[in-house]
Amino acid sequence: MQQRRGNLCPRRINADKPHLWKADIAASVDQFNEWFMEFAPEAFRATRIRTTEHVKAALLATNNLRHLDTETLRSNPGALPTLRMCTAPPLAVDRLIGLARASKNVVSRMEKGKLPARMSGADLDTELKALCRILVKLLDRDIFPWITGSQSPSDHERERAATIVADRLCSAVANPIIRNAQEQRQLALIGKYLGDRGYHKQAHPDDKPLKDMEAGTYAFRMNLRVGKTLKLNIPVDVVIQPRKPRKDRLPILIEAKSAGDFTNTNKRRKEEATKIRQLQATYGTTVPFVLFLCGYFGSDYLGYEAAEGLDWVWEHRIDDLLKLGL
Repeated sequence: MQQRRGNLCPRRINADKPHLWKADIAASVDQFNEWFMEFAPEAFRATRIRTTEHVKAALLATNNLRHLDTETLRSNPGALPTLRMCTAPPLAVDRLIGLARASKNVVSRMEKGKLPARMSGADLDTELKALCRILVKLLDRDIFPWITGSQSPSDHERERAATIVADRLCSAVANPIIRNAQEQRQLALIGKYLGDRGYHKQAHPDDKPLKDMEAGTYAFRMNLRVGKTLKLNIPVDVVIQPRKPRKDRLPILIEAKSAGDFTNTNKRRKEEATKIRQLQATYGTTVPFVLFLCGYFGSDYLGYEAAEGLDWVWEHRIDDLLKLGL
C-alpha cells in the first residue's frame, strides 16, 4: 500500500518497519500479560463457580453416575460436555466420536444441549448406547470412588469430584471467555479514543452504501457485504468514517486482535489475509483495513501479514490511529 493518488493509499504505519517489530512485540506481550494477571483470576473464579454447578446438576441427573444410560442422556443431552470430563483421560469431542463410532451430528447437537430433530428413536438409542458404553468404561474411579461400591457419596466427596471436573471444563471454556473480554476491552478503548476526539458512535443503515457513512461517526461489529456472484456478510470490528472523509469516501476498517500465545496467532494468521482479499475484491484495492494488536504477535505473524498487504496499529501505541487520517 504505497502512497499514491492523494490520500487513497496512506503510507504504511508499521508493516514496513521491521526494525521496530522486536521492541513492539516485547511491549505488546508485557501489556497483555499485565492485563491477564488482573483479569484472569476473576474470570477463572466466576467460570469455575458456574461450571461447578453444572457438574453437580449432571451428577444429580445421573444418580452420581450410577445411572449413565440412554434414557439419562436422552433427558439430559447437555450433560455430555461434563460427562466427557468425568473420564480418565478426559475425552475431547472428536476422540469420543471415534471411540464410540458415533454420529458427529448427534454429538455436536448434544454438546449444544439438544438432540437431533430428524433421527428415529431406534437410531438415536443406538447412538446414545454407544456413547454410554465408552463413558461408563472410562469413568475416572479415582475421582468417583463410590462407583465401585454400594454407598452413596458424601457431600464432601461429591463437592470434591464436582470441583475437579469443573477445573477440567474451565480449561476448555476459560480461553474464549478471556478472549471475548479482551476484545470488549479493546473496542471500549478505541471507542473512548475516538470519543475524546469528537467522534460519536452511530450505526450505519444496512440498506445504504458504505461510502454514505456519516463523517465523524464510528460503529462496532458491522457486517459488510462482499462477493460478486456469491454474496456473504463478513464482520468488521470497527468502522470509522473520518471527519474529513477520504477521496473515495471509504471508511477506515479495523480488526481488533489479541492473543495469549504465539502459536495460536500463527495458526489463525490466514483469516485476516482472506478477509482483506474479500474486501479488496468488493470495495477496491485501496480499502483501508488495519489490525489493532495486543498480545503475542511474533515476527512470523507480522511478516506474513505484511506480505499479504496488511498493516497494523499496536494498542500500546494507539496514537498511530491518527496516521489513518482520523
